[in-house]
Amino acid sequence: MKSLHLLGSKQMGGAERWFARFLPAMLRHGESVEAVVRRDSELARHHLANVPTRMLGFRTVWDPLSRHEVRRLIKASDAPIVQTYMGRATRLTRLPRGGGKVHVSRLGGYYKLDPFVHAHAWIGNTLGLCDWMIRGGLPAERVFHITNFADPARSVPTAELDALRSRIGLTAGDWLMVTAGRLIDVKGHRYLVDALSRLPAELGGRRLRLAVLGDGDLRPALEAQARQAGVADRILWAGWQHEPAPWFQLADMVVFPSRDPETLGNVILEAWAYGKPLVCTAFRGAREITRHGEDAWIVPCDDGTALAAGMRHVIGNADLQRDFVARGLARIEKDFSEAAVIGQYRALYGKLLENR
Repeated sequence: MKSLHLLGSKQMGGAERWFARFLPAMLRHGESVEAVVRRDSELARHHLANVPTRMLGFRTVWDPLSRHEVRRLIKASDAPIVQTYMGRATRLTRLPRGGGKVHVSRLGGYYKLDPFVHAHAWIGNTLGLCDWMIRGGLPAERVFHITNFADPARSVPTAELDALRSRIGLTAGDWLMVTAGRLIDVKGHRYLVDALSRLPAELGGRRLRLAVLGDGDLRPALEAQARQAGVADRILWAGWQHEPAPWFQLADMVVFPSRDPETLGNVILEAWAYGKPLVCTAFRGAREITRHGEDAWIVPCDDGTALAAGMRHVIGNADLQRDFVARGLARIEKDFSEAAVIGQYRALYGKLLENR
């Protein structure tokens, strides 16, 4: 069955990255999809090359022209499922009564629910988020849990890896830690910079280096913090990476320092998929999907001292690293495979259309 997917934001973030991963996966599994995105967005420019895509203004949630554009496009579409992401696209999407279409809103965070209540059904990517939506007044029988899948690790040619090593000056004596995410407060990067300042420049004879994949409003403040802490020369501010696979391939460890409101944290899944040991804070999503000491080392949120201790512990324990890698890969295969998640979406769409 065909589904129409609307996202109205301009910059890349977690929801946008999921959108760019989810729609190609749907196509790979034989589903018919069409994307509707903002005309001047990063998604429109870089991420949807093989996905049928339409572009609209998505100016503001109050703009009558934007609402008219969305309504006209949905009316002309033959897709019975209309799935929206984030507040702007959801608020601008109003399906006519008796039109035979179903509006599904996917939430990837603990947003205010008012902009979402007019949808016919809601998807949360964690059980905690679904429980929160139900406590907020959404009908339990129309709230559905479908987690995110992990992309299979992309094989990166040796020449591409060598070129990246050369560009960033990475040597065999370095221990490269990678973190990824928009540079906003909920991602907790300031605690990671603090943690790095509490570690020596070398551990076990290997120089500690950190690559930060992402960009955002906090970058100047974080760079200033790194300079003041004396660790600016250990950090690579790599910016947003449209293709992060080479960085994950080169990484010796993944660190994810998000604060408690973080809903799921796709970086956890990426660390497991690429076979990298993971140090992570105990935010909401991590508490739900990780197992401390089995597939990740979990430390309290908002605590640079604890994060530094966790990083030191994992770096110094080769057996623990191997265990984390093996168990993380097993978790991906069992709980977070692409085929399983796409199958859940397919089943949900069928159920919603039967009951419309």
